[in-house]
Amino acid sequence: MTDERALHEIMRTELRKVAPGTRLREALDMIISARMGALVVVGDVQEVEPLCNGGFALDVPFTPQRLFELSKMDGAIVLDSECENIKRANVHLVPTADLLTSETGMRHRTAERVSRQTNALAIAISGRRNTVNLYLLGRRIQLEDIEFLLAKANQAIQTLQNYRHRLDEMLERLTLLEFEDLVTLGDVAEVIGRFEMLLRVAREVSRYIIQLGTEGRLVRMQSDELTAGVLDQYILVLRDYVDSPRSRRMSTIRERLGELPSERLLEPDAIAHELGLATAEQAEQHLRSRGHRALAQIPMLPASVVGRIVERFGTLPAIARASIEDLDAVDGVGERRARAIVNGLARVKAHVSV
Repeated sequence: MTDERALHEIMRTELRKVAPGTRLREALDMIISARMGALVVVGDVQEVEPLCNGGFALDVPFTPQRLFELSKMDGAIVLDSECENIKRANVHLVPTADLLTSETGMRHRTAERVSRQTNALAIAISGRRNTVNLYLLGRRIQLEDIEFLLAKANQAIQTLQNYRHRLDEMLERLTLLEFEDLVTLGDVAEVIGRFEMLLRVAREVSRYIIQLGTEGRLVRMQSDELTAGVLDQYILVLRDYVDSPRSRRMSTIRERLGELPSERLLEPDAIAHELGLATAEQAEQHLRSRGHRALAQIPMLPASVVGRIVERFGTLPAIARASIEDLDAVDGVGERRARAIVNGLARVKAHVSV
């Protein structure tokens, strides 16, 4: 995982602490409703402690009411990482002054510098502007209004729904081309690009769900339904066309494809490069599926058996041409499974040919 992706995961974890339905969010809403300002630091107490000047130590259990009352004082409030205890209150935070900051107000400048100097989450609440800004490792996120977030989440769900519908159509077309041995690099690149685009929208929806907290249950249910089985299908497509479908290499390829700029996902040569297809400079280059995805549609067929079948025949067209006797000769198949494979592949082909 790259540093940028690791940072996003950390941000997602911290956003959960201030999501609607949490006690910390309840306290923040109380402060905003009273049109008060506050500076709250969450976690990394050992690193924050040397930055504290004045105030007083508390180490008392956290409640929204206590945080609200303590915010009436001018100084910052320090909580532990789990928001279980209030460690200090009314403290003056003195981070290193030469740390870069793009903020102008003193409270927000302090919050950004504290986030750069420590691993703590700094929360700056502006009573005048009625806003809440989160700072983590120098990055800022502004908490949005619930209705605004719901509107954006629903729009993203619509996009996700359209992407999933289009992906399903493209996968059916790819399956038909695989059986007819007419697959080109352009076909595979288009499908992989659509997978990546869908997964990126799904990650955006996930960020909204985290920020919505208990208000995002319906959005979560819709997202889960629209993304069900997508990652498994994606991995099967990659295993069918990557130069070497080893599990470790598959993980690397998935990560590199995930880092491609959106515009590069539309370029077959970019996809081919990540798949390890060195000669793939033409979108019309002919490719053959190994058959992993097609065989996965046959019930009760273990992955180990699928692997041996693919190893024996090499491509889906060769598997589709194999007789029951040919398949029965593969270790672990047997006549019953061989018959199920022949009939199952025939059903899959008939379905996509309609």
